[in-house]
Amino acid sequence: MFEQIISVDRMEHAVSLFGSFDENIRQIEQEYNVQVISRGSDLKISGEADAVAKATRAIHGLLTLINKGETLSEQNVRYVLSLVREGAEDKLSGLCGDCICITAKGKPVKPKTLGQKKYVEAIRQNTITLGAGPAGTGKTYLAVAMAVTAFRAKEVNRIILTRPAVEAGEKLGFLPGDLQQKVDPYLRPLYDALFDMLGAEAFARYQERGSIEVAPLAYMRGRTLDDSFIILDEAQNTTKEQMKMFLTRLGFNSKMVVTGDVTQIDLPDGKKSGLLEAMKILKNIPDISVCRFTEKDVVRHKLVQEIIKAYEKNEEAKRK
Repeated sequence: MFEQIISVDRMEHAVSLFGSFDENIRQIEQEYNVQVISRGSDLKISGEADAVAKATRAIHGLLTLINKGETLSEQNVRYVLSLVREGAEDKLSGLCGDCICITAKGKPVKPKTLGQKKYVEAIRQNTITLGAGPAGTGKTYLAVAMAVTAFRAKEVNRIILTRPAVEAGEKLGFLPGDLQQKVDPYLRPLYDALFDMLGAEAFARYQERGSIEVAPLAYMRGRTLDDSFIILDEAQNTTKEQMKMFLTRLGFNSKMVVTGDVTQIDLPDGKKSGLLEAMKILKNIPDISVCRFTEKDVVRHKLVQEIIKAYEKNEEAKRK
């Protein structure tokens, strides 16, 4: 049995570290099969030497987040544990403090993983950013947050959000209403993100003025989009022709973000994804960045991460 003592400077930091009902420390104990006991301002970690060393590194990583003003959650505790596995927990200090924007309810929007941080930096520094990765990695939400920030700072005059209305096993023709009402369900995730950032009233006001536009990809043809922040979501469901059409809409003083999950392509058999092709063709062009997320960047429920891993293993087994 090996023991390690960690001193915590402030009592409130120790409270944050343990979490409600000690859930954060319990996660560490289960991960490394160690015991963590609080004695005043000291933590005693006991167990096998290697396990204690990893648990110590994880606790120091979590204290780094707390010292930078971050609130611990099940997701970022899980993320710190994954960084410890890779020996990369020293990179945590670079993750803190980057608030992209404040939502309508006053909640700060920040990158929660190193992959998300890299994505946000890529959007800041490049005119076109392609972001590909599994569900729950914040591709769309962070892109909308960056668009709202640019719009509020008057760096662009309007926000344009679009996605292809590809039928995922359902037929558009059977949906009630006119064309706009038929495609609205496909655009709902974009509306949700904008409502969250701006509030429903402000969103409606900006939409009436034409400052914010949410439309199917087909509506982009023939246009030149100047002074705009343009987001193409679900881009894995574009054909190569649609992707080329979209990218060539870029006007002066504009930014484009293209997001998609290449494991969820709903195109008819024989059709190649425009996102996959664009990532290959454009990867070496200056001012265009290609970002790839992994299951480590998933910031939803931990089961989402496990589901993604299980599907990846299944696909790998099929290929072999």
